Amino acid sequence: MSLYKPPRRPQFFYTTAPLPCPYLAGRIERKVVTEIAGPGAEALHDRLSRAGFRRSHNIAYAPVCPSCQACVPIRVPVDSFLPDRTLRKIAKANAGLEGYRVPARATAEQFQLFQRYQKVRHGEGDMASMSFYDYRAMVEDTPIETFIIEFRDDQDRLLSACLTDKLGDGLSAVYSFFEPGLEKRSLGTHAVLWLIDRARALGLPYVYLGYWVPESRKMAYKARFRPSEVLMNGTWRVLTEAEIAGSHAAEMALVTESAG
Repeated sequence: MSLYKPPRRPQFFYTTAPLPCPYLAGRIERKVVTEIAGPGAEALHDRLSRAGFRRSHNIAYAPVCPSCQACVPIRVPVDSFLPDRTLRKIAKANAGLEGYRVPARATAEQFQLFQRYQKVRHGEGDMASMSFYDYRAMVEDTPIETFIIEFRDDQDRLLSACLTDKLGDGLSAVYSFFEPGLEKRSLGTHAVLWLIDRARALGLPYVYLGYWVPESRKMAYKARFRPSEVLMNGTWRVLTEAEIAGSHAAEMALVTESAG
């Protein structure tokens, strides 16, 4: 006698309305979104992450922008990752920082750092006007295993933080923020290096970094972690040095055009 299995709940996907692109001026952004919920949330999130989706609250999204494929999903295979001279210098400069995994619970200390970061780095963006309750929702509204890595110096000052998702095959850097005025220490890059080391210690093969946008100065840095893998035409493959060099040329052309 077979047990009755209720029919599987269908997964619905929706397309958002067109909005200005947050990365490239003059372009239009559209996303496909779906809800992550229920007992199968973690398995669904794993599948969607491998397909190039990202998470925000209980929603997974991916770009479906018309006539534009600038956003490329990128991840770091931790076993083959080899830091170059610049990354080794960044790691050395931040050797005195300790990373602590803490629950996904918003604190006033985190929010104050988040506010300072947004004001200086993204003062014109929507996130700069977020209240503590908005920040708390960003951190705590999650249907999967999520935590924050707090990076503190030897005086216990919180200098940076990284909201992180645990996946079946890796760690996903959801959002990082750090103390403005310390740009020379490259604290965002240091957080990624820490996650790579942590994933390796946990036996997880990848660190997911979201979207590489070669023409965006804010997002182009993600190709610094080599070798990286990018998702193109439905397949993860190694990002080539020629593609990275081409992205630098495209970024410089865009900067020159904006200055002209």
